[in-house]
Amino acid sequence: MTAHGLLGVPDAGAFLARLTRLDPAAPVRLRNTGGRVALWGKLPWDVLVTREVAGHGPDDATVAAGELLTVLAGGGGELPTRRDADWRWPLPPPGGETVEVISGAELSRLAEAAAGTLREVSSGGLAGRSVGQRAVRDALLDHVALVATAPGGRPVEVSQRLVQAISRMGFLGPGGAGAPDTRIRVAGTWVGLSAPYGVAWLQAVRKLTVMPIGSHPKG
Repeated sequence: MTAHGLLGVPDAGAFLARLTRLDPAAPVRLRNTGGRVALWGKLPWDVLVTREVAGHGPDDATVAAGELLTVLAGGGGELPTRRDADWRWPLPPPGGETVEVISGAELSRLAEAAAGTLREVSSGGLAGRSVGQRAVRDALLDHVALVATAPGGRPVEVSQRLVQAISRMGFLGPGGAGAPDTRIRVAGTWVGLSAPYGVAWLQAVRKLTVMPIGSHPKG
């Protein structure tokens, strides 16, 4: 029997409970980081979320988040059946840099404003016209909530997908005037929000140029 090795059970349980509430079938990936274990999950709107907890877990294993939550709730120490093939997404590269900091209160305001807009449009439509909730949700998630400036002047766009991720996962914590700031980070093609209780990452979509076949240099 392989042990999960998680010592920060309350922290891991909070992460898993939020993750399974958003996606009951979600896998969770455990990676040993040397004295701590990084838990990774993917939200339904294509954002990766992670939180480090105390422990010496398996070097790299994927299990069902719901099954691991059940084991932790029962005080068990075994790792559920491995489902490594269920993890199909790349992870952001290590390192990266902080390009700006923003208060948790501001991020909470942005998250609530988007949620309020979704409720309003879903119930009353847009300019008197009925609009599908999914279409409104997708448009709100793709909205650029913040633009930071990286060294060299490159703009870094932070979409509502990231803002909603750290809000819905509880990464901002209880809030209040003394709450730590959240860092906007970049690592390769990834943009992240590093909040007090976890990090959300989104990979930027590369824009491809489509050329007519006749004008292509190789024909």
